[in-house]
Amino acid sequence: MMPQSLSAAWMAIMSEMANHLWQSTVVVLMAWLLALALRNNHARARYWVWMIASLKFLVPFSLLIAAGESLRSRMATPIQQPAFADMMEQVTQPFAQTATSAATSSVASHIGTASVAASTHKELLPVVLLAVWFCGALVIVSSWTRSWWKIRTIVRASSRMILLAEVPVLSSPNLLEPGIFGIVRPVLLLPKGIDERLTSPQLGTIIAHEMCHVRRRDNLTAAIHMVVAAIFWFHPAVWWIKARLLEERELACDEAVLQSGNDAPLYAESILNVCKFYVESPLACVSGITGSDLKRRIVRIMAEHAARKLDLSRKLLLGLAAIVVVATPVVFGLIRVNHVHAQTMAAESGTGIAGIWQGTLKADRDLRVVLKISKDDGKLKAVMYNIDQDARPITASSATLVDSTFKAEWFFGKYEGKLSADDTSIVGTWSQGPTPRPLALVRATTETAWEIPAFVPRRAMAADADPSFEVATIKPNDSGAPNLQGLVFNGRNFTALNTSLGDLVAFAYGVQAKQIMEVPDWVGKDRYDIVAKVDVEGDPSPQQAQIMIQKLLADRFQLKFHHDKRELSAFVLTVGKDGQKLSPAESTGPNRGFGMRPAPGGLTIPVVGVTMTDFTGFLQMLVLDRPVVDQTGLSGRFDFNLTFAPDDSQFHGHAPIAITKAPDGVEEPPGFFEAIQRLGLKLEAKKTPTDVLVIDHVEKPSAN
Repeated sequence: MMPQSLSAAWMAIMSEMANHLWQSTVVVLMAWLLALALRNNHARARYWVWMIASLKFLVPFSLLIAAGESLRSRMATPIQQPAFADMMEQVTQPFAQTATSAATSSVASHIGTASVAASTHKELLPVVLLAVWFCGALVIVSSWTRSWWKIRTIVRASSRMILLAEVPVLSSPNLLEPGIFGIVRPVLLLPKGIDERLTSPQLGTIIAHEMCHVRRRDNLTAAIHMVVAAIFWFHPAVWWIKARLLEERELACDEAVLQSGNDAPLYAESILNVCKFYVESPLACVSGITGSDLKRRIVRIMAEHAARKLDLSRKLLLGLAAIVVVATPVVFGLIRVNHVHAQTMAAESGTGIAGIWQGTLKADRDLRVVLKISKDDGKLKAVMYNIDQDARPITASSATLVDSTFKAEWFFGKYEGKLSADDTSIVGTWSQGPTPRPLALVRATTETAWEIPAFVPRRAMAADADPSFEVATIKPNDSGAPNLQGLVFNGRNFTALNTSLGDLVAFAYGVQAKQIMEVPDWVGKDRYDIVAKVDVEGDPSPQQAQIMIQKLLADRFQLKFHHDKRELSAFVLTVGKDGQKLSPAESTGPNRGFGMRPAPGGLTIPVVGVTMTDFTGFLQMLVLDRPVVDQTGLSGRFDFNLTFAPDDSQFHGHAPIAITKAPDGVEEPPGFFEAIQRLGLKLEAKKTPTDVLVIDHVEKPSAN
């Protein structure tokens, strides 16, 4: 049996197609009424009315509706006309699949054996219809291809004629009516001996007729309608439009020939002689002379029918029709009730949680959070926007709703909350760091939704820039916290909280604390908060960030040192005997690096788009108590999660986030070294020659 999500997708596609065909049929009927009103006017006006009706089959109104919805979202005060919107939806989208019908169909498919059988037949129906459509389209395209190849062969076998015309003239040995072949480089194809069967004036009128086709680009418009006919071959209106286009294009050329001063009886006699001696063109996009209702054409030519120009009333009629066709779906999108789509998604997902949620996270400063939850291929998808920062859309790595408990995880934190019985609020906590914070979300409506600013990716700092801190404030941190709480570059702003001089040296020169030799005791104990501003625009690369810290150390701490090599106890990272189990990085954007979030009984470090050198540098700086040497030989960037229960040998004996006991029935995470082995890597302690920094001179920071 077809999966429920796939069946729902088929239903949505069939609904959209039915609406599109209905809308196109209405436009065809409007075109017929317009053509009737313009029956005494120039044929070229009616031709373009029918051509627009043809093009409508290729342009779904849903595009114009989307344009209206986009315009609505930008309006300061959206138009509220739900009753009118419902009426327009019934007229323009009579086959729209409602949330109720989708839910009813889902329930009905589970009732009784007979219902299951009926559901199976329903699921097979789209496949059968698709196969029938494909076969019909293939037959039509094959037929046209054979005809095109036949004429192409004739053209290649033809010889050049010396006749005055706007395009090359070829003489064909076949008894084919005169016609224009080709779109980009058209040629006039005349049957051999036509100059012997027609007088020179008669031949001149035939050539004049064909040049009208060239100037009007009738082969191009005919080819466009052939595409429409190949796709929508099952719709009778498509073939009706084809006949109308053929009729009106020939009448339009007849009018042009007579208006250029040619004699009507002579022109009519020329057409009759062509019909007498030659057969018509076998291909719709070859503009010939004998198309359309021949009797009607001859009568109009002999009567020298004078078509009227479009007067003001008919111009207004055409303009009004164009406005109705284009403006109706745009206006519908403009006043459409936006929550209908959200309700449909909620009914289809069966969760009631799909929609837009928003709330304020209480931190050092209030941060407004918007969470967009949808269902994608049967799974929940959650996208977070921190609209008081850069409003970057960040998709959760996982999102679930079990009973009424909603959980979502990102590489930098996670959210867990309870969905209310009326599906209007979620009360829960946001976990990022040692202290979870309360975060209550409410479902947003069109009127209450916060505006999400457009995300503008920050520009990277120029590769050849040599950045410095134009101003830096260094203050003692007396909180007593044992660990660094972060080195953060945000645009031109830099912060380092609870950092020691040892932390700064380790970051600036890519070493571990034990690689820094002959340092005073205070270098590792005294803690500082640093706030600085960069003198160059753009986000620095890791190397540029290190350069700025190096300059800060030399300027404010008077740091001087020299390099040496000594044998130290270090951790060596290699690939395990069964091979590495890391995933190649999928992220190519700026969200690369390391996060940290709680896990039952331990913590998880999400690693996104980093190299092995980045990974070993992270381990030796924050996790382990000695240098880490990369001997994996692995190149490229990787994504993985490192989940473990830390012990006193990691994080200097103080885990950076609170570790909670795993609930009953949940497996405890492994220790750090076993977690490394599960990634297909191996970390073992060895004594190995290692680069070190020997401090020659250092002072406590100078005054701000």
